[in-house]
Amino acid sequence: MNEYAIREPASLRDPERGPPLDAEPIIELSNITKEFNRGTVAVEALRGVSLSIYPGEFVAIMGASGSGKSTLMNLLGCLDRPTGGSYRFAGQEVGMLDADRQALLRREAFGFIFQQYNLLATATATENVEIPAAYAGLKRGERQAKAERILTSLGLGDRLDHRPHQLSGGQQQRVSIARALINGGAVILADEPTGALDSKSGEEVLRLLESLNEQGRTVILITHDANVARRAKRVIEMKDGVVVADSGPVAPATTPEAPATRNMAQRRLGFVRLPDIAEAWRTAFRALRVNLFRTILTLLGIIIGVASVVAMLAIGNGAKQQVLDRISAMGTNLLLIRPGAPGVRVTGAIATLVAADADALAVLPNVGDAVPEHQTNVTVRFGGRDYVSSANSTTGGFPQVRDWPVASGTFFSDTDVRSYAPVVVLGQTVANNVLPGIDPIGKYVLLNNIPFQVVGTMAPKGATPWGADQDDIVFTPLTTGRLRLFGQNYVRTITVQVEDVTQIDATQDAIKRLLIERHRAEDFQIRNMASILDTAAETQNTLTILLGSIAAIALLVGGIGVMNIMLVSVTERTREIGIRMATGARKINILLQFNTEALVVCALGGLIGVAIGLGTAWTFAWFGRAIVYEVWPVALAFACAFLTGLVFGYLPARKAANLDPVVALGAE
Repeated sequence: MNEYAIREPASLRDPERGPPLDAEPIIELSNITKEFNRGTVAVEALRGVSLSIYPGEFVAIMGASGSGKSTLMNLLGCLDRPTGGSYRFAGQEVGMLDADRQALLRREAFGFIFQQYNLLATATATENVEIPAAYAGLKRGERQAKAERILTSLGLGDRLDHRPHQLSGGQQQRVSIARALINGGAVILADEPTGALDSKSGEEVLRLLESLNEQGRTVILITHDANVARRAKRVIEMKDGVVVADSGPVAPATTPEAPATRNMAQRRLGFVRLPDIAEAWRTAFRALRVNLFRTILTLLGIIIGVASVVAMLAIGNGAKQQVLDRISAMGTNLLLIRPGAPGVRVTGAIATLVAADADALAVLPNVGDAVPEHQTNVTVRFGGRDYVSSANSTTGGFPQVRDWPVASGTFFSDTDVRSYAPVVVLGQTVANNVLPGIDPIGKYVLLNNIPFQVVGTMAPKGATPWGADQDDIVFTPLTTGRLRLFGQNYVRTITVQVEDVTQIDATQDAIKRLLIERHRAEDFQIRNMASILDTAAETQNTLTILLGSIAAIALLVGGIGVMNIMLVSVTERTREIGIRMATGARKINILLQFNTEALVVCALGGLIGVAIGLGTAWTFAWFGRAIVYEVWPVALAFACAFLTGLVFGYLPARKAANLDPVVALGAE
C-alpha cells in the first residue's frame, strides 16, 4: 500500500489512557493568554490555557464558535503570538524565536490544512504542493517529483496540472493535505478540514488524517462537530477561552515522527539563495501573466520613460555633434581678429586692421599663416542671370587656413594677389544659381558689372552654426577686390592659423601685444575658435541634459505608477501572502517575491523602451536629422528602469513582508 494512501484504523481496542512512558511533550502550553483590542475594549480570546500534547497523538480541540479554538490553533502553528504565558515546542521556547525562525518552524515542523483549502488560484495542484519545499530550498526537479508522488498517492495523479477551480472541494482538500506533507509534516494542524465538504468527501479526509496519525504524525484537529471530534483519540473541549474538558493523552500505536527542529533559536539564517531568486522570478512572471492587461498598463509608464531617454539623448547628441562639426569645419586652431575695442559691438565699417597687420602676425612663433579678409556684397551676373551674394577678398592661404578645399579648378595664388588679377572662385550656391548645369571654369562673370574670370569652385561647406549658407559667396584676390569692389585699404578680419593648439592661449597673448604695439591702442577683438567650440559644447551638453531630464521625469512618473500598482497588488493578494507565510515563507522571501515582480515589470519595460527609443531615433535619422547612437545612454536608461523597479517596488514589498500571517490569512 502507498505511503500516503487512506487506511482503515489499525485497531478498535480501547487504548490505555495516559501519556506515553518516558515521553516528552512536543507541545507544552503554560498559562497562555491572548487579548485582542477591539477599539478601546480588550477582548480575552484565551484565558490561562495550559496543555501538553505528546508526539504521535491524534487530538481534537472542540468548541463552539468564539470558544478560542481557532485562536489556539494559530498560536500552536506560530501564525500568531500569545499575549502572555509560555509555549514550548520540542523543548524550545517559541516566544524567544523571531519572525523568521518561527517561519522556519512552520516550514519544518507543521503542515496546515484549512477549511477553505487556501490554495493559490493561479497555480496548478503540483505547484501548490511545491510551495513549502521551494522555501525549504529543495531543487525544482526534486520537489516537483516529490509533489507529484504525494498527489498520486492521494488519488490525484490525473489532476496534477489542474488549477483549484478545476477541482472539487474534496480534491482541493487533498491538495492541501499533500502540501502539508511535502516537508514531512510531523505535526498536522487541521482547522475544520471537513467544514466545507460533503459527507463523503469529509469522511475521506478524516480517514486520511487517521492514516497519517497511524504513520506516526501528530494530528491536531480543530472542529465544532462532536461526531468529527470522536474520530480523534483525545478530545479537548474549550469554552470562553479556557479548557473545560480533556480526555487525556493516549500512547501512540506506532513510533511517533519527530520534527527536525533542534536548536531553532541558534539556527543561522542566510540572506537569499540562488534557488530563492529563481523561484521569485518564476512566481513574478506567473503573477504578471494573470493580470496581463494591468501589467501592460504598468509597462507603458516605464516604456515611455526609457524610450524618451534613449530617443532624446540620441537626438540631442546628434544635434550637439552637428553644431560642433560645423564649428570645427571653420577650424578649431584659429584666432579670428576683428576691428573694434573689446566689449564694443561692431556695427558698420571700422578701419583699424590692415593687410600689413596680417603680414606682421604671420612671422610670430606658432603662427602657421595669417589671412586678411574683407567681405562685401556684390551682384554676380552671367548671361542675363543676376544673383546677389557676398564677395570675400583674401589671399592665397585662405583654403588651407580655413580647411576649405577647392572642388574644381584652382584657388588664386599669392602671385595673383600681387598682380591684381581679375579672377574669382565661386561658392557652390553661387555656381548653382548663376551657371546651372554649366562648367564655370574659364567663364567670365560680372561682379558689380566688372568682369572676373572663374578659375575654380569651392567644395560644399554647408550652413554655419547660426544657419547662414557658407557656400553663398565668391572669392577674389584682396588687392583686386580693394581696387575694383570696395575701394578701401582696411580689412574686416584677420584669420590666424595656430600650429600647436595647446599653445593657442600664449599665441593669442603674443598677437595682442604685437597689435597694441602697432596700433598704439587696443582697437581690436580676438576670438578663440577653440574657446567657442568649448562654449558651444557646454551649451549643447546643457540642452542634452535638459532633454534627458524631461525624459527622466517621464521615467519617474512610470516608477510611481509601478509603486501604485504594486501596492494594489499587495492589497489584492494579502491572502496569498498569508498562505505563503503559513507554508514557511520568511520575510525575505515575501520581500524578494514582490520586489522581483516590480523588477520584472521595469526590466521588461526597459528592454521594450530601449527598442522603441532606438527605433524612434532611427526614424528621425531616416528623415535626415542628425542622430548619434551611444552605448551609455542606452545602458543608463535601462539601469535607471531597473533601479526604478528596485526603489519603487521596495515599499510595497516591505509592506507585504511585514503583514501579520494570521491577519493575512483572514483577508478576503
